[in-house]
Amino acid sequence: MKKRRLSFWEIWNMSFGFFGIQFGFALQNANVSRIFETLGARVEDIPILWIAAPITGLIVQPIIGHLSDKTWNGFGRRRPYFMIGAIFTTLALYIMPNSPSLWIAAGMLWIMDASINISMEPFRAFVGDNLPSEQRTMGFAMQSFFIGTGAVIASALPYILTNWFGISNTAAEGVIPESVKLSFYVGGVVLIASVLYTVLTSKEYSPEELAAFEEEKEKSTGIKTVIKTPVTSGQFMKRGVIWTLIGIATTFIIKSFRLAEDNGQLYIISGLLLVFGLILIISGLITKNNNRPQGMVGIMNDLLHMPKTMGQLAVVQFFSWLSFYALWIYTTPAITQHIYGTTDSTSLLYNQGANWVGVLFAVYNAVSAISAFLLPVIARQIGRKATHSIALAFGGVSLISLFFIKDPNMLVIPMIGVGFAWGSILSMPYAILTGSLPADKMGTYMGIFNFFIVIPQILAASILGFITRELFNGQVILTLVLAGCSLILGALSLSIVQDKDDVYKLKR
Repeated sequence: MKKRRLSFWEIWNMSFGFFGIQFGFALQNANVSRIFETLGARVEDIPILWIAAPITGLIVQPIIGHLSDKTWNGFGRRRPYFMIGAIFTTLALYIMPNSPSLWIAAGMLWIMDASINISMEPFRAFVGDNLPSEQRTMGFAMQSFFIGTGAVIASALPYILTNWFGISNTAAEGVIPESVKLSFYVGGVVLIASVLYTVLTSKEYSPEELAAFEEEKEKSTGIKTVIKTPVTSGQFMKRGVIWTLIGIATTFIIKSFRLAEDNGQLYIISGLLLVFGLILIISGLITKNNNRPQGMVGIMNDLLHMPKTMGQLAVVQFFSWLSFYALWIYTTPAITQHIYGTTDSTSLLYNQGANWVGVLFAVYNAVSAISAFLLPVIARQIGRKATHSIALAFGGVSLISLFFIKDPNMLVIPMIGVGFAWGSILSMPYAILTGSLPADKMGTYMGIFNFFIVIPQILAASILGFITRELFNGQVILTLVLAGCSLILGALSLSIVQDKDDVYKLKR
């Protein structure tokens, strides 16, 4: 018994919901820094305001993944979570641009990102559930296509509304422009409609069918899934104490060297280390009374037993997402300062620059959409690892080149490289990872894999403000140069990754 090969249009239908999810996500990425600055945030404070997004993903995605692995009802396994997340994200999109104060806007970002994560995580597992191994690269590439096309339209929407339809792009101090508000309203409609389309046109395999597929795979390949012994109470306690001590030591270093003066967000890092250590200790205490790993203990058990390939990819993901997080939160202030020569968020020049950033984001997302169909072709010729490495290096060099450009129109050129890297980030790591995951824990491990996306974002939110102010003397463009260097390190770190499920390797 094998999974049926799906047609192009079946893969299209099961991925279409990502169009709406990314539409909302791109509106957030391209406009939230602008909203924060309009409501009075300083440039160096923007990273800490964005901290809600990665922390939310860190908590929500593994929980949703674990729950969806255990779910099976008349609506399916993953599809109920698609709809729940879409409904709450749509509500957040309508409220966000009407925030009366900076802290309400920051709170709405938290709610919006939590809702997006509820929908997004099961979509990744959906591909692993429904597609045979040889179609997974195509499945994740199709998701990348819809991510790119959704983001193209969403990123450019304020520019389109202003220049094509005459919607006002400026407003009084502390008021969000109408072009931004209307963009968020349109985004809410697009998101709920596209997710509903996928829910109504796609099917899911039952847990019994997935178990049968796994059994057949073991028979045909002779490779059996290794069931690892659950982590004992003592092992949880030992590792929990170690991580707690690391958190305490980090806090002591920050305080002793006065690293947190005017930069309290550095304590977020030590705080998360402490929390992780305490969660492991609590898991150890729970395990004393119950040897069956479930709930939080089950997630921690799976984290400590993660496949080797996931651990290797974690390094690549760290450098990749550190870079793109910097891109999202700093491109608007970097371009308006470096190219347009202004930091006044109420000025016409600033808002012209902010709209142009939306266009640049649309360009890189358009390239990522196109590359979604090119990347699988390249991967079949040179392998997924080599393809991803080239894409990341291309993106890194492109980000560094922003420093040397003075003409706004010329900024379009490096966005081609950024888009190629983004398209690869959204597909290749997942295609490499999926082949190493057990079918009954696909959602849980996809959620855990999100740790290695959000941890670099949390680190970036904690230190980039400090680096920009203290090391770069407020020259935000240098932060984007640093992001480019990070992508290049990601490309180099792919040399340690093992991809056992690569079609290119099987051909050879």
